[in-house]
Amino acid sequence: MKTLKEAKIGETVKVVKLHGEGAIKRRIMDMGITKGIDVYVRKVAPLGDPIEVTVRGYELSLRKADAEMIEVEE
Repeated sequence: MKTLKEAKIGETVKVVKLHGEGAIKRRIMDMGITKGIDVYVRKVAPLGDPIEVTVRGYELSLRKADAEMIEVEE
């Protein structure tokens, strides 16, 4: 299982599954990250937090903790 946190800069990955419960999962889905969508990893901050991605044509910053809950495939 690979998570969005492990994706490399410049990589485009597909969301396979969202982990997490209730409000946390709902917040990730509200940001446009849903099963089957492509996510492009743009930048990672020097200490690894946050991760900047492009989803559905807009840019988004995610915390490492949130990125760990998003299971992806190449």
